[in-house]
Amino acid sequence: MIREFPDNEYNNYGGRTERFMKALLALEDGRTFPCTSFTGSGEAAGEVVFNTSMTGYQEILTDPSYYGQMVTMTYPLIGNYGVCPEDIESERVQAAAFIVKEYQDFPSNFRSTGTLADYLIENQILGIEDLDTRALTRHIRKSGAMRGVISTTDLDPASLVEKASQVPSMQGSDLVQYVTCSRPYFWKENQPKYFDLDRLTGPQIWQRPDRHRVVALDFGIKYNIIRCLETAGCEVVVVPAETSADTIKTLEPDGIFLSNGPGDPEPVTYAVETIKALLGYKPIFGICLGMQLLGIAMGGTTMKIKFGHRGGNQPVKNLATGKVEITSQNHGFAVDLNSIGQDHSSMTHINLNEDSLEGLESGSVKAFAVQYHPEASPGPHDAAYLFNQFAKVIEDAKA
Repeated sequence: MIREFPDNEYNNYGGRTERFMKALLALEDGRTFPCTSFTGSGEAAGEVVFNTSMTGYQEILTDPSYYGQMVTMTYPLIGNYGVCPEDIESERVQAAAFIVKEYQDFPSNFRSTGTLADYLIENQILGIEDLDTRALTRHIRKSGAMRGVISTTDLDPASLVEKASQVPSMQGSDLVQYVTCSRPYFWKENQPKYFDLDRLTGPQIWQRPDRHRVVALDFGIKYNIIRCLETAGCEVVVVPAETSADTIKTLEPDGIFLSNGPGDPEPVTYAVETIKALLGYKPIFGICLGMQLLGIAMGGTTMKIKFGHRGGNQPVKNLATGKVEITSQNHGFAVDLNSIGQDHSSMTHINLNEDSLEGLESGSVKAFAVQYHPEASPGPHDAAYLFNQFAKVIEDAKA
């Protein structure tokens, strides 16, 4: 049910500030959805996608893989546990807008430091509720992820549909440049510690001789990935996406990590060239966009998935063990394994919903990657073993 408000006016709601107002979501195919903003006036645009996770909305909002996308939560009640600074996965909210069925403005959780609405307002992100998220999700599943616009200032359906058609397509867009770090950093005291790479060379940058040295190429890395690598016995230096292979080699790492990230992998040609130059140099482990870029570097191609995989309940089969892992995923593109060829790599994991490629490896260059998120955050931890697997590959290579 849509709340009845005077046109284009702020309204008091439950004693809170005047920020609840009429809004409209319009998709590029002409479908519109009336809704309510719970973050005040604004307009947002991007690719509309859905996430099936029941919890973890703060981690989802701050996941750089969602840059340029308006995220719809399929779970109906969102905001009930507030927000907590410890749960962020990057330095800011990355989603273009947040779409929920029902927003809970009064959180109850001992870890909460504020409301979701205030958090979105602070980050200048539009949040909307009172929208039929079930109908929106079914429409995306049937027609595919598509561009959309949400507005409280322009409620004319024809005008918003036209605006939606002008939003840049996710396909063909290099979004990595908007989320990668500007300077290298270590992970200390649960936050990035930036430094100037030009002032340190080779072994001088490493501070923990008892750990494996890992250089992580930042295509939109999540903080929990770094935590998981450290738990597996690695010391991690995160470097910008455009860092060259020669620069990485001067750091004398034991392993290379290719991070997750947003958008289409095909335009990220600079990263592909770097990965090509690093194949066979040291063990490589890639996640999500990192897997797609690794696949391209190995001669393969990628494709856009109709509505993507986003949520914490994707079943994946490990072909080596036969076990099924319930995984956390967030991607709209995938590697076509047939384009690489069995001479260069082999399939290691497969999605049980649609038989799509979820993991590959190449023993000849000591590289492997998965399409899902073993670090979860949010999601199940069935695939956390992959970080220890990476550490073991590094250890064997050093031996």
